[in-house]
Amino acid sequence: MLHSRMFRYCSLLLLFMLVLTACEIEGGVPSPATPGAIAQPTLATSPEPTSAPRDMGFRVGLLDSPADLLPYHDDAGDRRITAPISELLFPEPLLPLSYTYTTTGVLERMPTFENGDVELRSVDVYLDAAGTITTTETETITQVEQLVVTYHWNPDLRWSDGTPVTAADSLFAYELAQTVSLGEEANNRLVLLERYEQVDEHTTRAFVKPDFMHPFYFLTFWTPLPEHLLADMPAEELRQSEFARRPVGYGPYIVERRDQDGVRLQRNPYYFGAPPPAEVISFAFLPGMDTLRSSVLSGSLDVAVADRIAPEQLEFLERDEERDLLGVTYTPGPIWEHLDFNLDTPLLQDIRVRRAIAQGLDRQALVDTLFDGHVPVLDSWILPEQTAAAPTDRLTRYPYDPEEAQRLLDEVGLADSDGDGIRERAGEPVVIELLTTDGAPLRDQVAERFTADMAALGIQVNVRALPVQELYSRDGPLFRREFQVAQFAWIAGPDPGGLALWSCTAVPTENNGWTGNNFAGWCFREADQAIRTANTSLDQAERREAYVRQQELFTQEIPVVPLFQRLVITISNPNLAGLEPDPIAPITWNIGEWKRE
Repeated sequence: MLHSRMFRYCSLLLLFMLVLTACEIEGGVPSPATPGAIAQPTLATSPEPTSAPRDMGFRVGLLDSPADLLPYHDDAGDRRITAPISELLFPEPLLPLSYTYTTTGVLERMPTFENGDVELRSVDVYLDAAGTITTTETETITQVEQLVVTYHWNPDLRWSDGTPVTAADSLFAYELAQTVSLGEEANNRLVLLERYEQVDEHTTRAFVKPDFMHPFYFLTFWTPLPEHLLADMPAEELRQSEFARRPVGYGPYIVERRDQDGVRLQRNPYYFGAPPPAEVISFAFLPGMDTLRSSVLSGSLDVAVADRIAPEQLEFLERDEERDLLGVTYTPGPIWEHLDFNLDTPLLQDIRVRRAIAQGLDRQALVDTLFDGHVPVLDSWILPEQTAAAPTDRLTRYPYDPEEAQRLLDEVGLADSDGDGIRERAGEPVVIELLTTDGAPLRDQVAERFTADMAALGIQVNVRALPVQELYSRDGPLFRREFQVAQFAWIAGPDPGGLALWSCTAVPTENNGWTGNNFAGWCFREADQAIRTANTSLDQAERREAYVRQQELFTQEIPVVPLFQRLVITISNPNLAGLEPDPIAPITWNIGEWKRE
């Protein structure tokens, strides 16, 4: 019975993590943050209303136009595109910031065990014949613990049409999500919750499924949606509705105008916080970094953000900054590239070959070429800025060392017996296929470097580039594990998560319907236990140590070679002060602090 309950628990948790990291593989969102590292309120903290400051506006340039402006996002990629605008319409109750979370004034406080808003309750549940919790009445009843989280919504919240925001609007969003998908984040919460209910006019309560402990309990809230405007709209029409394009929110701004080239926002007169300095915020969607740069230089934009930058553009930006024509901020972003080994490939099952490849690839040269050294070479899958990052002295590191790589390959018995420059294995040339996406200049350059560095070791690389949709399809080579080495990216979130990336049950197989993101097929018992502990313990010290131990084993075994974080560049008028670019928060997260000097 205990085994059955544990299997159910782990399966449910893995399902949650699979939804959480569901493959927008430049995406997938590792799990949310721990409550032990919550920053102090930074955005709107509900001060007493003041008279509006002088009229002025800011103009922001972005690369991508969002499909809608709702506070619910399809996936991590959609969040990054939409959040610079949606955060001004629907400030997140708990805002991801600097790989943790901060309150924004939408909730009166962060739910914690210490303030009584989070509690463990003992509840009776039914067990079926296999010992699994069931909603069907049976003769077997047992008692388990249930996480219950209470949310206190700011009573000063108003929709931009003046209607009060109430707990009923949060409950409405929950009930809507049960009818139609509101995206990946909403699906995460549905997987976790037994029920969600309204306590009073400004209080809601989330009941996590019984006997399901996890460290993400404080993210079971539902961002309000205006029931008075949406109750009569067919749920399936929401995403394509005019409301989705020009929603009524409760943030500091409302949508004044939107077209294919941009969005114009103006102050919300019913905003619960201090009026923001700018009367108007305009967003322009431009095709590339060159256009963004020229627009800031000409004064038609105040600030612009890009995470797709050609290496040759960096020289111009540095020159502009030196001449005080632009303010430039370089931020290692949450999107991190990596090479996955398919451990079903006989050649790659030998750890010496994997280590030789890691040490024979000049990752620092890649970083210098692509980003002028503005991002680090990664040693682990947890980013250096995340609190769970292991100390470097507890990691096995692989600096560029082609001589050591050659020695390891010699030790394996891979030799170039005919002098053609290619090593042989069992009489056959050593050839590796690199699987990646087509039409991506950055990945083209990684593939070029990988091919050249492996050739120097005597390994031939054949590059197979597929369209994005084909590569990431459930029937594609990643999920079916029909590759040798694959290059792609994940998007890191405030908390590493990792269960759907590295647990044994996350290896896609025919038996599990090709689900899970452990494409390498790495199943190492102690590491599996460590990642499960890291994703289930409520003890923050225990979680951290479990993450560190998992990273020790991960870097020893090296099923994946972490490469680098992509660079995010923010450029601005040098007279614009108050910008605080963050790796995961939208550029507008602190727009109330922006000012011209």
